[in-house]
Amino acid sequence: MVSLTFYNTLTREKQPFAPLDASRVRLYACGPTVYDYAHIGNGRAAIVFDLLFRLLRQVYGAENVIYARNVTDVDDKINARAARDYPGEPLNKAIATVTAKTLAQYREDVAALGCLPPTHEPRATDHMGEMRALIERLVARGVAYVAEDHVLFSPSAMDALPGAPRYGALARRSLDEMLAGARVEVAPYKRDAMDFVLWKPSKPGEPSWTSPAGIAVAGRPGWHIECSAMSMKTLLEPFGGGLACDDPEKNTFDIHGGGVDLVFPHHENEIAQSCCAFGSQVMAKVWMHNGFLQVEGEKMSKSSGNFVTMHELLRTVNFGGRTWPGPALRLAMLRSHYRQPIDWTVRALEEAEKTLERFARLVADVAPAAEPSAATLEALADDLNTPAAIANLHALANDGRAAELKADLDLLGLDMTAGRPEIDPELKARIEAMVAERIAARKAKDWKASDRLRDELLALGVTIMDSKDGTSWEIRR
Repeated sequence: MVSLTFYNTLTREKQPFAPLDASRVRLYACGPTVYDYAHIGNGRAAIVFDLLFRLLRQVYGAENVIYARNVTDVDDKINARAARDYPGEPLNKAIATVTAKTLAQYREDVAALGCLPPTHEPRATDHMGEMRALIERLVARGVAYVAEDHVLFSPSAMDALPGAPRYGALARRSLDEMLAGARVEVAPYKRDAMDFVLWKPSKPGEPSWTSPAGIAVAGRPGWHIECSAMSMKTLLEPFGGGLACDDPEKNTFDIHGGGVDLVFPHHENEIAQSCCAFGSQVMAKVWMHNGFLQVEGEKMSKSSGNFVTMHELLRTVNFGGRTWPGPALRLAMLRSHYRQPIDWTVRALEEAEKTLERFARLVADVAPAAEPSAATLEALADDLNTPAAIANLHALANDGRAAELKADLDLLGLDMTAGRPEIDPELKARIEAMVAERIAARKAKDWKASDRLRDELLALGVTIMDSKDGTSWEIRR
């Protein structure tokens, strides 16, 4: 079996990876907040953890890997979008419309980027019971408290709890450093400025649920508690873990992933909640984070006018004056190592597309090899070293090893048929006959006939490519 090595944000080093149980390798990644089209930075996270999912399936077997990617469908931005877009409808109905539409858009976009559906796609609104139960456990353990119809988590109480990990261990910051670098909400009901909300009262007309910890008024959860609840439900409880279990190992899963911007406070707070609720030292064995993305050398932001969504790239001409095929977007992402920053440029997309066009010609009508090439698999096993994997794709292409190339492209999630136009069978037969006639003309050095056939093919929208390896053709975009 291939040996995997991943960089662990928690330990700040690359480590050999061994799952807690090879028959149920468990991965959790933070998914979308469904209020608008997801930006291309969100797309990077989707691609990175899809690639990890594919690699784990390759190594341990598809039936033995469980991937949960959550959906946040409770958020102030969702409420604002619903009120703006559907002013004549009751807010709860408008929210349901916004979240359903936006989630469908997200699924469509990430599928176009070559992402497999996760094993589980839990929604926050379906896990209020689990959130309440976790919150009540945290209150009972003295690390959370009720104040003015809120429930707040206390990092200082966590640090005083015997057996609990130190708050800030993932971010490698002290409480004072985190306070200085965080946008902390100042509220009179907080005991300490670093305390964060687990539950809060809903405003009139907002979505609301029965509150935990004896609070009489209805409310809704804070952001961080939802991932502790959904990872518990999908990755712990089905295998004997959860609040009814006091075995720390059963309350730990293998890998938690997300963007580097989530390290603090979101992932730090997830660890705090889960470890204090379960009495464990770690929430996940390995924490993996993808790097930032900038656009044409500048930080992406709406105020800069360079905010790019997956939907825009796939279906509009807003970036580079044209639409882009999903596989080209995916390859452009994978050309950079997942932990490194990416500069998202039109030139990079053009280069990725040209590379894929070359690969597509080589693997057309070729069945993939039974297994990916050893070199590509070894590169991915080394902390998802996609630059090395892609270099091997070029080596395979140069050597004419089309079956291995096709298998490697499949492992990387690069679908050579995606976005290619459907060709009428009669037209295809006609084109192939004309190409064959042109090849014969060139062999006979009948350049006049060769040029005539080339021009006739161009008029049909066919590009002819002559090389030392022979002649190939494709329908122009």
